[in-house]
Amino acid sequence: MAKRVYLFNEGNRDDRDLLGGKGANLCEMTNLGLPVPFGFVITTPTCREFFENGNHLPNLLEQEYRVALDLVEKKMDARFGDPENPLLFSVRSGAPISMPGMMNTILNLGLNDAIVEGLAKKTGNPRFAYDSYRRFIQMFADVVMDLDGAQFEREIERYKHAQGYQSDIDMSAADWRAIVEIFKGIADFPQDPFVQLRKAVEAVFLSWHTPRANVYREMNNIPDSLGTAVTVQAMVFGNFGDDSGSGVAFTRNPSTGEHTFFGEFLFNAAGEDVVAGTRTPQPISTLQDRLPEVYQQLDETQRLLERHYRDMQDIEFTVQEGRFYMLQTRSGKRTGRASIKIAVDMVNEGLINEKEALLRVSPEHVEAFLHPMVDPAAKKDVVATGLPASPGGATGHVVFSADEAVEVARGGRPVILVRRETTPEDIHGMKVAQGILTELGGMTSHAAVVARGMGVCAITGATGLNVNIEAGTATTRDGHVIRRGDVITLDGSSGEVMLGDIPKTEASSSDDFQTLLSWADTHRRLKVRANAETPEDARRARELGAEGIGLCRTEHMFFDRERIDLMRAMILARNKDEREPYLQKLRVFQQEDLLALFKVMDGLPVTVRLLDPPLHEFLPHGEEDVVELAKRLGRSADEVREAAASLSEVNPMLGFRGCRLSVVMPEITRMQVSAIIGAAIEAIEQGYQPYPEIMIPLVINVREIRLIGEIIDSSIRKMLKEKSVSLRYKVGTMMETPRACLGADRLAPEVEFMSFGTNDLTQMTYGFSRDDAGRFIPDYLENKLIEHDPFVSLDQRAVGRLMRMAVEESRGANKNIKYGICGEHGGDPRSIQFCHDLGLDYVSCSPFRLPVARVAAAQAQVLSEG
Repeated sequence: MAKRVYLFNEGNRDDRDLLGGKGANLCEMTNLGLPVPFGFVITTPTCREFFENGNHLPNLLEQEYRVALDLVEKKMDARFGDPENPLLFSVRSGAPISMPGMMNTILNLGLNDAIVEGLAKKTGNPRFAYDSYRRFIQMFADVVMDLDGAQFEREIERYKHAQGYQSDIDMSAADWRAIVEIFKGIADFPQDPFVQLRKAVEAVFLSWHTPRANVYREMNNIPDSLGTAVTVQAMVFGNFGDDSGSGVAFTRNPSTGEHTFFGEFLFNAAGEDVVAGTRTPQPISTLQDRLPEVYQQLDETQRLLERHYRDMQDIEFTVQEGRFYMLQTRSGKRTGRASIKIAVDMVNEGLINEKEALLRVSPEHVEAFLHPMVDPAAKKDVVATGLPASPGGATGHVVFSADEAVEVARGGRPVILVRRETTPEDIHGMKVAQGILTELGGMTSHAAVVARGMGVCAITGATGLNVNIEAGTATTRDGHVIRRGDVITLDGSSGEVMLGDIPKTEASSSDDFQTLLSWADTHRRLKVRANAETPEDARRARELGAEGIGLCRTEHMFFDRERIDLMRAMILARNKDEREPYLQKLRVFQQEDLLALFKVMDGLPVTVRLLDPPLHEFLPHGEEDVVELAKRLGRSADEVREAAASLSEVNPMLGFRGCRLSVVMPEITRMQVSAIIGAAIEAIEQGYQPYPEIMIPLVINVREIRLIGEIIDSSIRKMLKEKSVSLRYKVGTMMETPRACLGADRLAPEVEFMSFGTNDLTQMTYGFSRDDAGRFIPDYLENKLIEHDPFVSLDQRAVGRLMRMAVEESRGANKNIKYGICGEHGGDPRSIQFCHDLGLDYVSCSPFRLPVARVAAAQAQVLSEG
């Protein structure tokens, strides 16, 4: 039988998969000789056994952890369940991948009516003893017995109001004893400490599947199969008196990345008081002022841990009666800007190398440099100020609950989630919010840590704000009332809360950001191109590192007012001769646009896709629009209606579009090829080096390629001969249909490149309409029918298998083919990793995703090198 329980001196930091991140790091700190209260860890495989056994603990597990418990008692010189010399435990979760606050914790476990008296006698501090007892009852009832935790808080508030107390600090031992009696009347919890421990272990395992944990794993692509470990650790107490307290600290500033020790501390407080944000903590410097010896020990410890782990650490610690204890260390969550600064600084400090630095930065965090910020020159009506917990600028409609945030966001309106403090239950609302504002909490509160991890703008501890959830109002210090639905703007960099929609500026770069991108370009194999049709997008793409255009959608060039009517007239033409004059006028516009692209992308490839969408998309559908168009074209409204009706299709995305337009109306293709090559020749004459790649869309077999390829080649040969110029160009195809992928070996000899259009390929593989799937995909994800939205992150099992078959079989038929991807997946880090592993030559994505793609491509290369 596999070992299920490990003492803290039996593991190390390499045991994350077995002991979870928390347990592995507690073992590592124990091995380093740091002052860690002793304990043991129940493994993650045991969690999986628990679920396989129908939510029952495995046989003999209790016997095994009782042996470990005896050894902890000897180490701590106290006994679990002994009123004379009581040992209490914290029971915490700990997944292999950090999920802060997403699962359950029980503190002060082991107290009952007799033991609380013994604790009061042993410590000589009955107020502390009964405060600890009420905390235990409250937490056990909430986590294990599934009672509403809010009712306990209401009872405390009711009691304080009746006694005239302003805060918990005013309450005596007798007051807390009275609260305990009230709580016991609500929760009939077990008095046997060993029953408490067994039920707590079960509750922590069960918390792996709480809604908030499921949402967090979905957001961060954490597999459901990992499970959580359970850490059982001897308690130490920060709420023991004025020489005690609890703190959370970071070895560097998690918002800015500055190399300064950063943290917060609460005197006479338990650890949950700091994290929950129920009291606003003080800067860590206050500990240096009041307990300098403890601060020195803390400072030496944080330096040791950062050097040891070679990463910024998030640490939790407690001081009991002037004695320092370490409770946790883990890699700290940080903003995108901070993550890049820390990575670059650590390379410069010799702690890590460039490849490690690249792996330290989440590709999504790169987007922090691309998000808008509040314009510092804008006129602002600042009504409140809080702590700048997570930078950026965000505007939205005020909501006061996570459920409301989801509902409003689903309606298409941006939201700002306003709470007194957030809890893990709010995760689904935080996920959809543009920004988060809390009345309470510090820079290390739940709201701050989770928002930074998600890259969401957040302001915490806005103490001048009085949030009333029931009334749906937030009242500022000067009496202004912000109501549900009001529009406000948050500046997560300054902590300012402003009325209305404040103008924003584009995010600026930094030297560290450019350094990291240069490292990414050095270490990646996969090329990165952009999807772009306009000179503005192309210029932005080059600025952001594009190595060409991977998809120019020519239909986008026909949608402005002057051109759309020419396009409509061409579509409504009754025959080829009538169509030709309109095509020639469209050719002029298309050539002008392509010339501008070739100039911007001088020397780089520009992949131009031939006309792809169904023609009916260009036609008006409303009666008023039909009549207006008929007037402008000199046609009757009946003619326009009849033409539109003749082009309407039951399933247009599978109908008359793509290369089928070239087959039925080859003159359209000749016009487009003429515009592409004409623009390239003109660019050469102006001293540029154009490199067009003509892409045939939506093919299903080689006969289409041969037919359309001959139209393209004959047009190009004729034009180049007339102008007596040479031009490098390629002709290829967009791989969008399963049949094209399955027949790729036959297509290969006829093309020079294959670019996977994964939007359509996903649509046709799944049978999901990409335009309508949003109605049901959330339910599919919630019910675990699919692991990811296949239109966001590439489905590697089926769509990816088609791509793999296409590459492997076509490469055998033509070793010189270049492969790319130009669907929306080209900017998704997980999909980029797959494209790298598949051996594609490039990915193409929207311009603003280019930095993300560059970093993701480098990470894929580094990971492939081991």
